[in-house]
Amino acid sequence: MAHVPNTPTIVLVGHGMVGQRFLEALAERGVTERARIVVLCEEPRPAYDRVRLTSYFDGRTPDELSMVEDGFMARHGIELHLDDPAETIDREARTVTSRAGRVIAYDTLVLATGSYPFVPPVPGKDATGCFVYRTIEDLLAIEEYAKTARTGAVVGGGLLGLEAAGALKGLGLDTHIVEFAPRLMPVQVDEGGGAALLRTIENMGLIVHTGTGTQEVLTENGSVTGMALSDGTTVATDMVVFSAGVRPRDQLARDCGLAVGERGGIAVDEQCRTSDPAVYAIGECALAADGRVYGLVAPGYEMALTAAATIADEQGQAFTGADMSTKLKLLGVDVASFGDAHGTAEGCLDVVYSDSRSGIYKKLVVDPDGVLLGGVLVGDAESYGMLRPMTGTKPPVAPEQLVLPAGAGAPVALGPSALPDDAIICSCHNVTKGAICACSSLPEVKKCTKAGTGCGSCVKVIQQLLPKPADSGMCGCFSYTRSELYEIVRTMRFTSYAELLDSHGREEARGGEGCEICKPAVASILASLTNEYILDGERAALQDTNDHFLANMQRNGSYSIVPRIPGGEITPEKLIVIGEVARDFGLYTKITGGQRIDLFGARVDQLPQIWARLVDAGFESGHAYGKSLRTVKSCVGQTWCRYGVQDSVKMAIDLELRYRGLRAPHKLKSAVSGCARECAEAQSKDFGVIATANGWNLYVGGNGGATPRHADLLAQDLSDAELIRLIDRFLMFYIRTADRLERTATWLERLEGGLDHLRDVIVHDRLGLCDELEALMAAHVASYHDEWAETLNDPERLRRFVSFVNAPDAPDPSVKFVPERGQIKPDLTILTLEPLTSTDSLEGASAR
Repeated sequence: MAHVPNTPTIVLVGHGMVGQRFLEALAERGVTERARIVVLCEEPRPAYDRVRLTSYFDGRTPDELSMVEDGFMARHGIELHLDDPAETIDREARTVTSRAGRVIAYDTLVLATGSYPFVPPVPGKDATGCFVYRTIEDLLAIEEYAKTARTGAVVGGGLLGLEAAGALKGLGLDTHIVEFAPRLMPVQVDEGGGAALLRTIENMGLIVHTGTGTQEVLTENGSVTGMALSDGTTVATDMVVFSAGVRPRDQLARDCGLAVGERGGIAVDEQCRTSDPAVYAIGECALAADGRVYGLVAPGYEMALTAAATIADEQGQAFTGADMSTKLKLLGVDVASFGDAHGTAEGCLDVVYSDSRSGIYKKLVVDPDGVLLGGVLVGDAESYGMLRPMTGTKPPVAPEQLVLPAGAGAPVALGPSALPDDAIICSCHNVTKGAICACSSLPEVKKCTKAGTGCGSCVKVIQQLLPKPADSGMCGCFSYTRSELYEIVRTMRFTSYAELLDSHGREEARGGEGCEICKPAVASILASLTNEYILDGERAALQDTNDHFLANMQRNGSYSIVPRIPGGEITPEKLIVIGEVARDFGLYTKITGGQRIDLFGARVDQLPQIWARLVDAGFESGHAYGKSLRTVKSCVGQTWCRYGVQDSVKMAIDLELRYRGLRAPHKLKSAVSGCARECAEAQSKDFGVIATANGWNLYVGGNGGATPRHADLLAQDLSDAELIRLIDRFLMFYIRTADRLERTATWLERLEGGLDHLRDVIVHDRLGLCDELEALMAAHVASYHDEWAETLNDPERLRRFVSFVNAPDAPDPSVKFVPERGQIKPDLTILTLEPLTSTDSLEGASAR
């Protein structure tokens, strides 16, 4: 709101995740309408998701990490000052002075200054090549420096330390982890969990040093060259990332005389008030009334809500402690702990399942009566969403049955419906099962309760609690989804749409002609499984408009031709052929975004003549008209580029030739970049590949267009064979399970369990499907045929390429062009195309 005299002013110092949640809580309570809100933010950008900070290295941009909804500040009249932290607090005058010299009077002051990274006081800690891992700016600096480094070391084997190590490995560096404790993640996991985690991480190629500390950072000419460890060994490294814990940022409070804890942290009561009733402290900078500094986001959110409620004069809100449960995926490994994970309660018992071969470790802590007190899960945290809400209760089955894998004596898995309504499902926002069940969809849950918008570990349980749609059928003809129809066609070996409709269609649809929803969808399924010519027999009537003539219809009824140019590589001779064809047929030429050449302006009767020239020159269909693989872009890679580390052009060509003609629920695009500079824009593709010094990183689920989405990192440092095998599995699993017209980006976000589930299926083969998926792809590769070459070799198939069925030799007079910039463009001043209606006859009508 605008500053009005006598309006109370609330100043927030710090704008991280907890600070933003505090602002939202004020807005929810209407405080922003009756008070002036001023925010002093040290960083150059508004609050962002620090929990998912490492996802920046998976392709997520800083803007995508933002926690601030567009227009939020303006809508609530909040004054946000970026890159301008508070420098001093004058409690007597009740003013805050910022670095820019702003002096802001306050009625209420809220400190949300967070924490700062602890850097061990060792010689060389400030050398060039030393970094901390805390902010987006830190990550940008690490990314830039890593371009000239080969080896990196992370000091700290906790949560952030392992994330930092994963980031360095993803940047192509040989990576060391140095942890002073005898095991990794000593706060979260016990000795057995640490051992399982260590084995898995070492199998990934990382070098782990536990039970030793950093004595000195070795330097030469002021830059990092190595580390000397307390066990007498040295580690050669080009850069060091300190991630050895954090400390509360309480210096502002100290300087103005507020009470602080002996080991740091601004002392607060249960309403988050400091020793000065006009000043509050929330988040990692606060020492709670129970004597703890909470370093997780969920307790910070609880403090934010408590402070906002108290400021709004709501009664009964208090912060008395918080759930410290965590579930993360570190270096691709699921790790979770909840409750009394270390078994500190007197008389407690452990129930342990360990499979060192699979890297799985599960431990539950129970009291003598069987009440679940806590647990540790490493390698498989699938049951976390069920187990954590059960903490403090006696599970309905024996505890050992909760850790055993399927087929090893475990009963049918418990569903979340077994939980009581007051069970906390989302610990980040303290949301109960009852509140979630009052909603009807995941978007509604997120909007109304904020559950699922924090760490995201509860989303799978939320989806299981929500009601399923009454009828998920694809259309009025079939009660099955597209993925269910795919399984029916595959297992029962249907080759005809009519057979499928008559045997599995809704009763009222059987014997009919189907509809425009299911016919192209079933045509795609049949093409995916059989790879037969799409315009023979019944299949021709099932196809979309573009597939009818194996070309893209344009706005004036003409068609475009896009020959395949694998990887964007083309010889001068083939370029000349394209130029001659364009010249001889008067076509408009355009370089596409997929590194191909598009030829526009062909009449339907000209298509065979044009393609005869192109096929004779060695070109194939580019399938620009189909829901299939379009292109695999590439940069020039190590062959020509001085930054390239792999042959990206060869890989792009190999991938495009392998997957050409593959029919899918929607179009597929790909790219291969020869280094981390990402010139081919692989992270905006359905499947993208980026070269590393050790092989290839595979990204999936990216998308450009109207709803852009960065792809997610599926696997790292793959060999050529490993990469192709994973892409085979990914594509066939997508084709098998996606809905009609669903891009991989939407499919991946909808997929229950998301990227973690996808990784389980196609990397770890948890469902035992991988051999089958690979066999399906092998069958496609072996049966590939060029649709235009087959068309040209069959006079009967050529008969359809006429403008008018009753006058096959007559060109369409409505397809006209006018000159523009030395080429042509459609003349839209003449006949406007009208679609055929159900009463139109093709006899005498345009067949286009």
